[in-house]
This record gives sequence, C-alpha cells and structure tokens, in this order.
Amino acid sequence: MKYGEIWQINFDPTIGDEIKKTRPAVIISRDGLSGLRIRLVVPITGWKPNFDRLSWIIQLSPTSTNGLSKLSAANPLQTRSVSTARFVDRVGVLEGDKLEEVILALGILIQHP
Repeated sequence: MKYGEIWQINFDPTIGDEIKKTRPAVIISRDGLSGLRIRLVVPITGWKPNFDRLSWIIQLSPTSTNGLSKLSAANPLQTRSVSTARFVDRVGVLEGDKLEEVILALGILIQHP
C-alpha cells in the first residue's frame, strides 16, 4: 500500500454526505508512514458532467496503468484517513501527472499557496 497506488476501499459505514460503498481511491500519504495501519486516501467516483464546474474534481481516464474501468473523478474534498483493514484489492497506480493534479487540488481546498 504505497503512495500513488489505487485500491478498492470499503468506505462503509458513513454518515451524511461522506462518500459511500466500496470504490477506488488513491493513496496520498507518504510511504515513510508505512509502519502505521492507516493511509490518507482520495476517493474516486464515476465522472458526471456537472463535475466540469468544480475546480477540485480531477478527471481520470481509464488506462492499463491506473486500472480504472471507466471515466472517473478523484474528489479531494472527500479525502479521508482509513484503516488498512478497509483495503480490498489493488487496482493500479495513478500516473504522475494526474497524481500531481490531485495533490494540487487538495492544496486549493485547504487554501495552501
């Protein structure tokens, strides 16, 4: 479970508007934290046309590297720390340029220069 990998993660149970069910997510926590059984992840959902107007949603096209099966969206607003017990299956690895976009979008959300 390393930085940039995409895994299927079981996000249930949730409350309110938290992202739900088992879905892919990309790991954004540093590999140096691997001694811990928790990872910081950005959930991935299916792409919707209205996401175009949201600056923090990053469109992800399926590739053989990332293992996604359809046009998708990384949503840094739903970033969570999750136990590694929630990890189901490794899907792939997010390409460097797209991973950088996800990290920059998270920076926008927390008003990091």
